[in-house]
Amino acid sequence: MINMAPDYSHYYWQTDKIRLRAFTADDAGYRFAESLDSISREEFNIGIETPTTVELQKEWLEKYGGCKEINGAVIFAVETNKAEISEQEYVGLVTIHSINERHGKFSFSIFIDRPHRKQGHAEDAVQLILKYGFLERRLHKCNSGCASYNNASIELHRKLGFVQEGTLRQEYFYNGTHHDELVFGLLLDEYNVIHEKG
Repeated sequence: MINMAPDYSHYYWQTDKIRLRAFTADDAGYRFAESLDSISREEFNIGIETPTTVELQKEWLEKYGGCKEINGAVIFAVETNKAEISEQEYVGLVTIHSINERHGKFSFSIFIDRPHRKQGHAEDAVQLILKYGFLERRLHKCNSGCASYNNASIELHRKLGFVQEGTLRQEYFYNGTHHDELVFGLLLDEYNVIHEKG
C-alpha cells in the first residue's frame, strides 16, 4: 500500500513553527471567523468592514486563492507545522504585495489570529516572504509601514532588521482619531548581512 501522506521534509515554504500554503474554498470558514474580530482588523489598518458571510468568503477565495499573483500580490494561508496533518492549525495569513519588478521593490502584510499571537508565527511567516522576495524574485528592497500605535508591528519590523525611514503624519483614522504611519525599509544588502548571521 502506498503512503499518501505528503512529505514536507524538503518543502520551501516552512519553518520549524509554521508552514505556508495556498488558500482553498475550504478556508472560507476561517476567513469568516477572522472578519468577526473587528477590533483586531481595524488595529491592523483593515478598517471596520461591513458584515460578510462564508459564501462571500468563498467568492473571495475563488479570486485570490491558489497563490495566484493578482495585481502584484500573492496571499498565503499560515498554519502550524505539525508532522500529522490532523494536528495542523490555521493561524492567519501573510501576503507578498506591491511587487514592482522594474524598481525591485515589494512589501508584505501579516495577520495572525488573536489566539496565536506572541508565539513567533508572524516573524517566521514574514521571514519566508523576505527570503522569497530577495533570494528567489531578485528584488532589491522591501518597503513596509504600520500605524504608530501598533507596537507589535513596530517590534516585528525592528526584530527583522528594518530601518525606520520616516513618519507620515495623521495617515490612519482609527476609533475617531488620526494616527501617524511609521515607514520602514529593508535593503537586500541589509537582509544578506542578517541572513548570513542567522
